[in-house]
Amino acid sequence: MKKAWRVLTTGFTVLALVLVSMGIGRFSAKSSETDQVKVGFIYDGDAATPYSANFMRAEEALKNELGDRVTVIPIRNVSEADSEAHIRSLAEAGCDIIFTTSYGYEETAKSLAHEYPDVEFCQATGDNANTDPVLPNYHTFMGEIYEGRYISGVLAGMKLHEMISAGTISAEEAVVGYVAAFPYAEVISGYTAFFLGVRSVVPDAVMKVKYSNTWSGYAVEYQLAKELIEEGCVLISQHSDTIGPAVACEEAHGQGKTVIHVGYNTSMESVAPATSLVSCRINWNPYILAAVKAVMNNEKLEAAVPGHVHGNDVGAGFERDWVQLLNINDAVAAKGSDARARELIDQFRNGGIEVFKGPYTGVNPYDETDTIDLSGGFQENADRSAPAFAYVLDDVIEIE
Repeated sequence: MKKAWRVLTTGFTVLALVLVSMGIGRFSAKSSETDQVKVGFIYDGDAATPYSANFMRAEEALKNELGDRVTVIPIRNVSEADSEAHIRSLAEAGCDIIFTTSYGYEETAKSLAHEYPDVEFCQATGDNANTDPVLPNYHTFMGEIYEGRYISGVLAGMKLHEMISAGTISAEEAVVGYVAAFPYAEVISGYTAFFLGVRSVVPDAVMKVKYSNTWSGYAVEYQLAKELIEEGCVLISQHSDTIGPAVACEEAHGQGKTVIHVGYNTSMESVAPATSLVSCRINWNPYILAAVKAVMNNEKLEAAVPGHVHGNDVGAGFERDWVQLLNINDAVAAKGSDARARELIDQFRNGGIEVFKGPYTGVNPYDETDTIDLSGGFQENADRSAPAFAYVLDDVIEIE
């Protein structure tokens, strides 16, 4: 019997080797390289919302570069309440990697990562990859967008300075309005970086912020922008997902009001040609392409993705093309804006700008005992890709 068993097992071994050499059989849990990868995407919006459309650019880039090596399954317009069922459906459909693209999905995505350990879950804008429990198949990622916000603010400040010099507005009328989604660190960091960019050119500028309490609500974003314009804001920017604020600015301009718009996620020049100055965006292509290729090559994602690695989290800025400044509207921008933008991008690539620093103090809106003094500076994205600056600057930023 022992001899017969050795013969039988030897026969199976030979057969396995033959099958592997022919590419027919796979006898390890994961091969060193995978020919086909199934990729899932969960979006909170669709192509009509700039935020989701920005991710869809990466989805298209993925399909264009890898062709029939990838099967992509996108699910759009997914609310936080419905996210579990949709994420689970992608895992059950055999997705090897799933990208969840809205911050509100992160707790659900991490919970499902625990249930499906053979699926890689990649949460955009998340901040919980390195909190207990740390899961080897759960990852977070985000571009260091404060860099783009700051440069957009500098160009906005240049335009305000030009308007003041021309007598179009007085120095006291340099009031910036900002349509913000929620009082989260991601949003507060963004509008603070933008405002500090403005103030680097116009030191007496002040800002008014209105929260929409929704990521994607055209009507409310449009209305808040209108209110800010009516309250005297001559420059409007946004951290919200629709073109509502840009449309409000263009309509106000048509009514003879002085107002400029700075966008996010996509160029808004097509809907606001007379008022849109510039936009910035996170370029999701580098992470998404590298993460999918890592799955194909059976590599750890954080070892394969170029960027600043923090445990199971990766981020980067202009130096890795994770952040981009979109087209500057020459019909609106101040003279010299293009050259100044290039100069600042080069400085960020070389680590030469400390944005969150100056004669300012701030308070955390969720904890009044948590304050900050920026005279010593604050390094954003020091230990994670998601923004961490969560302080409203005293005296110069008004929350309405």
